[in-house]
Amino acid sequence: MKYTHIFFDLDHTLWDFEKNSSESLEEIFHRLALEQHGIQSKDAFITCFLKINTALWDAFDRGQLHHTYIREQRFKLVFAELGVQCPDNHDEIGEMYLRALPDKKHLLEGALDLLTYAQAAGYRMHIITNGFNEIQVRKIASSEINHFFENVITFDTANAKKPDRKIFEFAMETAGASAEESIMVGDNWVADIMGAKQVGIDTVYLNPAGLQFDEAPTYDIRRLEELLLIL
Repeated sequence: MKYTHIFFDLDHTLWDFEKNSSESLEEIFHRLALEQHGIQSKDAFITCFLKINTALWDAFDRGQLHHTYIREQRFKLVFAELGVQCPDNHDEIGEMYLRALPDKKHLLEGALDLLTYAQAAGYRMHIITNGFNEIQVRKIASSEINHFFENVITFDTANAKKPDRKIFEFAMETAGASAEESIMVGDNWVADIMGAKQVGIDTVYLNPAGLQFDEAPTYDIRRLEELLLIL
């Protein structure tokens, strides 16, 4: 094997964030009867949240805002975007979302087969994620993939976030891995690919949309199953 250690991003790479988030938001929409607050449909609520949440996490990855801002502001921003007065219990809505989301179990297509294959082949696997530690650990447990990973490295445990080289160095030190024997798999060009590249780790860019950048990852794939041809 060329590689010994595989470092995976979690959300959007293994764990189906869009599907799990949509289920959680639909539950909140019906439980709180948000149509009575002027939101036209659950689909409008979900679409708006996913757009705003993606933009907030992108800004976080670029060092432009803090974790706590995302938790405190995203639902206020959703209501504002929808042109609806923000309810007084917007903090409660945020807490409801954080309670529901990590218990969802959906993985991206091909994720379980990939992990099963890699484990049987003897690869040592780890997670590197910018998510909240308690939330990410629950996601991994709920989707029943925790037994695949030796380490779960988060912003909290490393005191650094992707693409900061410190989180990758911390992950390699924790795993007892060198850059030469490691590979990083992720969907985020800045956080996962450019972050890993700066410490000399080969990269697999999960790129279903076929995006192109000035630089190239080590490998560019559209579906997780393609990783089986690389390992």
